[in-house]
Amino acid sequence: MKYFEQFELRKFDNLELLAKQVVEGFIIGLHKSPFHGFSVEFAEHRLYNPGESIRNIDWKIYARTDRLYSKKFEEETNLRCQIVIDASSSMQYPYLAPEQEGWNKMRFSVLAAASLMNLLRKQRDSFGLSIFDDQLRIHTPCKSSHTHYSLMLTHLEQLIKQPHLNKTTSAAQALHQIADSIHKRSMVIIFSDMLESGAEDDIFGALQHLKHNKHEVVLFHVLDHDKELEFAFDNRPYMFIDMETDERIKLRPQEVRKAYLEHMSGFHERLKMKCLQYQIDFVTADQKQGFTPVLQSFLVRRNKMGI
Repeated sequence: MKYFEQFELRKFDNLELLAKQVVEGFIIGLHKSPFHGFSVEFAEHRLYNPGESIRNIDWKIYARTDRLYSKKFEEETNLRCQIVIDASSSMQYPYLAPEQEGWNKMRFSVLAAASLMNLLRKQRDSFGLSIFDDQLRIHTPCKSSHTHYSLMLTHLEQLIKQPHLNKTTSAAQALHQIADSIHKRSMVIIFSDMLESGAEDDIFGALQHLKHNKHEVVLFHVLDHDKELEFAFDNRPYMFIDMETDERIKLRPQEVRKAYLEHMSGFHERLKMKCLQYQIDFVTADQKQGFTPVLQSFLVRRNKMGI
């Protein structure tokens, strides 16, 4: 959608405002598109049922409408959603200092996560946040209060303001921990490039663990498509640097392009097939496509859950 274009060069100086604008643009586009069947009207009250306690009746609404409505509270939320972000250094590609404008995998994931939280709040759903690199750094319970939302945005902003290099990945270990710690059926939304050397089987096992625990899982496979999937480099000498280990190698892309593409496309396809096998929604996340695929995938899965 065109509304994404306005964010291309904007600094992340107000994440809450950016997330709000993304969601508002998405909802406007949803109303204008043939993509129907989803609730985009966000009520904060429900009709009062006779026999219930009158403690939660909103008398101001009654004075205006002559109808009884009860206020909705956190325990009445429809959905629990745990948003998981890979904060290893490979997600900082291409590396951007905090004051630099532009996009990389981490910034895309952070704004996508903040936008989902904004949409979840509007839906009266609860949400938590998990952040991992070589270990699980942050893991919060699901809540829907404004205080909780503000705290989650603070955690997300730190990922932009304090980008770290040489942070390795342990996605499988973190996902197993998350699966063990979520005790109620939830939707688990993961933003990760899943680039963990030698851990392919472990990653598949961790995804299976989440599904075995009855969670609905959506994996946004975040990659720089031009460079990481298509290896679109000019045929001149480059110094390639591993952002997690700082290992360096100088070569011409043409020397390794064929082998790289075979390896990367093979991994991408195997990951996609495993997600299909485990009934996990697999979404190839490309920042050039904007946030519509992210928010739309969430609504599709939420609708399938009958919520």
